[in-house]
Amino acid sequence: MPGHDIIVIGASAGGVEALRHIARELPGDLAASLFVVLHIPPNSPRLLPAILNRAGPLHAVHARDGERIKPGRIYVAPPDHHLLVKRGYVRVTRGPRENSTRPAADPLFRTAAVAYDRRVVGVVLSGNLDDGTAGLAAIVARGGIAVVENPEDALYPGMPRSAMEHVTVDYITPLAQLPALLTRLTHEPIQDEGVAPVPDDMEMEADIAEMDAAAIESSARPGEPAGFGCPGCGGALFALSDGALIRYRCRVGHAWSPDGLLAAQSDELQAALWTALRALEEQAALSGELAERMAKKGASLAAARFEQQASTARQNADFVRRALSGDGLESNAASSGAVRDTNAQAGEAIASHDVGVTTTTLEATRVAHRDRE
Repeated sequence: MPGHDIIVIGASAGGVEALRHIARELPGDLAASLFVVLHIPPNSPRLLPAILNRAGPLHAVHARDGERIKPGRIYVAPPDHHLLVKRGYVRVTRGPRENSTRPAADPLFRTAAVAYDRRVVGVVLSGNLDDGTAGLAAIVARGGIAVVENPEDALYPGMPRSAMEHVTVDYITPLAQLPALLTRLTHEPIQDEGVAPVPDDMEMEADIAEMDAAAIESSARPGEPAGFGCPGCGGALFALSDGALIRYRCRVGHAWSPDGLLAAQSDELQAALWTALRALEEQAALSGELAERMAKKGASLAAARFEQQASTARQNADFVRRALSGDGLESNAASSGAVRDTNAQAGEAIASHDVGVTTTTLEATRVAHRDRE
């Protein structure tokens, strides 16, 4: 009888050192397969497997689409690709982003729950916002085990704390004790009980991550119309409720948590205000230039009209500039853009440093850009 031999791990800010510690402490004969999602920028050098291979005895690789699952392996999601678990093999896809992120932990967790139900252990490590929460709920619904790094121990507690608030978690564990816990769980036989069929909504969401045309084009959309637009494509969002956990997904598959949606909306607002500021500055400059030309020609009425337009545009531009520089808006904008800002910094750190020193620099850039708790 198999134990809990499918271990899926999601991490973001603060996650590199946590993953290194786990890889270093797990035994080389571990009777389980590990699947890892770390939030990284699309153009990041592919060095995480090398970092994990240097850390411990398990063999880490970037997963390849269709690759067979083997015990004792660490399968890492490549940059800009979701890592999905199927029965006996993995999928690597460029499916819809979830909370503006690809790879994301939720589709990894969700597909593992669909394929392996009680055999799955889901682990949420350090990170901000709430990726992994919905996926961990799917694992628990299918009889798997939910583990989170103790928020008091995590460098960034947002992801573990969100999971604890919305999911019935089995273990809340300091990082130092996580490898021993995972090793023990692989040896514990799973309960020999029947597993309920996969819920239709869960199966559809798993298929959407694979870019399954039938799931994306299906008229049986999960959830109810939310009345909001998708920041990823502008399409209508549907609200999905898993108990107290509310999520949003659009027709083509972009998925959002409430925090992720608010952050993306703030990002859109920031962009719109900068566009407005640019247009007003240009209008003020053009009107001022036309006023000068009319004055030189002796057309005083036209000059006055253009000067009034320039004055109004400058006043409006000042108003927008104050809004952009205000503490409230800047704070929201910083929250919404932090994932992308940090990813860019992380990519630069990976690109410019040797593998041996990458992790320290990567964590330093994350500290500077993503602490919003």
